[in-house]
Formats: sequence, structure tokens, C-alpha cells
Amino acid sequence: MKRTTIFIDEPVERDLKALAAADGRPAAALVREAIAEYLARRGRRHAELGFLAAGRSGRSDTAEKHEELLWRESGAVPSEHEDSTDASEQPD
Repeated sequence: MKRTTIFIDEPVERDLKALAAADGRPAAALVREAIAEYLARRGRRHAELGFLAAGRSGRSDTAEKHEELLWRESGAVPSEHEDSTDASEQPD
């Protein structure tokens, strides 16, 4: 996984943080999910993740928990409070 910085309008950031808090997930996870869904709709699919939701796992929550499942399987579980916002962009 690669870290990147994005610039978003303050109202969008407030909405994103509120949604992340309500979902109990990091804002960065929501952004990654949204970008992946956008790219999939545009016909762009990351080759390494093409196996997601292929076959039967016996789980009904694979789509919602794909990130957690992938990280757990790799042994590199990200922090629950992971966020890729630069400290210089944090409001005072």
C-alpha cells in the first residue's frame, strides 16, 4: 500500500470524518473504498485484487470486510485509527 495526499474541500472532509465515525472505520479506508468503486465503474480494475468475491468463501460479508480480511491474511493489520491526512493539513 502506498501513502498519498489528496486535497478536499472542508465540508467534504467534515462529511467524510462524520461518516467514518458513524461506521467505526478510518476515513482513509472509506476513501480507498470509494476510489476502488469509482475505478471499477469506469472499467478500471486493479489486477491484484481481481480475485475478490470470486468463488464461495462461506461468508456473507466478504464485500464489506474485504480490506480487513486481506490485511488479516497478510499479517499486516493496519491501525484502527489509520488516516493518511498530513499533519500540516490538520485544522488547529
